[in-house]
Amino acid sequence: MIEWIQQSDGIWPYIVLFLLAAAPWLDVFLVVPLGIVAGLSPVAVAIIGFAGNFLLVLLLGIFFKQFSKWNTNRRLKKGITTSSKKETRARRIWDRYGLPGLALLAPLIVGTDIAALLALSLGSSRKRVIQWMAVSLAVWTIVMALGSVYGFSYMKII
Repeated sequence: MIEWIQQSDGIWPYIVLFLLAAAPWLDVFLVVPLGIVAGLSPVAVAIIGFAGNFLLVLLLGIFFKQFSKWNTNRRLKKGITTSSKKETRARRIWDRYGLPGLALLAPLIVGTDIAALLALSLGSSRKRVIQWMAVSLAVWTIVMALGSVYGFSYMKII
């Protein structure tokens, strides 16, 4: 994939990066370093990685009720009655640190999409969840972009 990105011209590598960032379970921890090591502009990669990941959080916030109903039906059909390991971990963070702690730790532990769903299912307002997830994504995107640029250049990868 990195070779394809390096060989592509124009906007296509950035579109692919945006789609990867918008995919569930792919956070800025993967997308930003991938784009930077592929030789794309670090600032553009950070902005596109943030935008793609934030789009998923925004859509989950807007369509939470519909998604929750679909997920409940899906879990019942599959016979899933217990919480996943990630959901349990996110719940412990929620209990200890509340929404701000969950939002800021989510990309490290469970992912922003799962954290947003958990926060919404526990009764947080859409507005607060979207705001805290935006703050968290911005912080982690900057950290990953700077870490990738300086880390990869130090290791002579880029």
